[in-house]
Amino acid sequence: MQKTPECVYSCMNKVLCGKKITMKEASELLEVDNTHILELTKAANVIRKEINGDSVDVECLINAKSGNCAEDCAFCTQSGHYKTDITKYPFLSKETILNAAARAKKSGASSFCLVCAWKEPTEQNFNDVCHVVKAIKEDVGIDVNCSLGFLTEKRAKKLKEIGVKRYNHNLEASKSFFDKICSTHTYDDRINTAKIVKSSGLQLCSGGILGMGETRKQRLELAFEASELEPEEFPVNILIPRPGTALSGMNSLDPMEVIKTIAVYRFILPRSIIKMAGGREIHLGDLQSLALLGGANGIITGGYLTVGGNEAEKDLRMIRELGLKA
Repeated sequence: MQKTPECVYSCMNKVLCGKKITMKEASELLEVDNTHILELTKAANVIRKEINGDSVDVECLINAKSGNCAEDCAFCTQSGHYKTDITKYPFLSKETILNAAARAKKSGASSFCLVCAWKEPTEQNFNDVCHVVKAIKEDVGIDVNCSLGFLTEKRAKKLKEIGVKRYNHNLEASKSFFDKICSTHTYDDRINTAKIVKSSGLQLCSGGILGMGETRKQRLELAFEASELEPEEFPVNILIPRPGTALSGMNSLDPMEVIKTIAVYRFILPRSIIKMAGGREIHLGDLQSLALLGGANGIITGGYLTVGGNEAEKDLRMIRELGLKA
């Protein structure tokens, strides 16, 4: 039997002592042979357990406004630049969103996220969102998160004031790869909004997508760049190539590559909720359990923006069977 690479344990101990690993060390971890993947995930799990405990953050979301987005993000079915088969609609009614929030709470989710496909909301859109958020807080009593595109300081403070807990604004990809997936705004635009979120007192949710054609190094760059923002949550999406989008022909990543990447992300982002998000059911299947015992400590359940997902009951059962808490 081959000896476990020393970098696995040395990096684990370094993180547990409160120190940061380097890009060189992260690269060594990601290069660990698949025969040692269990040792790598076990070390990531030790970090997760020691720093974050056994709780898994379970979130439901609603696509509260679908399609016709002005941005040209290459992965997105909701971009108005591509012809896709999604259902498009304006901001949903208050009643529809409240009912979805109530179902999320009943299913066992700890938070509910309003996601809207636009670059940034109009004044009327923003007021509508605020009205619904207040109603959810009063009538349902579940933590509310938002993903509304670009944000001003004034609007960020308003969301904080009305009780929004966390704001999602993904980096999507590393700075060195970003111009390959979007031309209508810049990576720095996204960083700016993320900083506004943090400065307003909102929690920051900012992660990205694996499998868009980026290199291993660029996957690591994404995590290191996000770590500078100290996000409370780092969602990991795995690209589902959708017909009509610019990335429709991409090949799928090896599931073990995804598992290793999530594990290494735990070394880079020891205190963040590393959340398995879109694509996990399709790409990981039964290996989702290995990810939750290998660094991840959050999931989005019940479906995503334009694709379905696991029922919450199935995900919560998986969490309990692993000896974790939702």
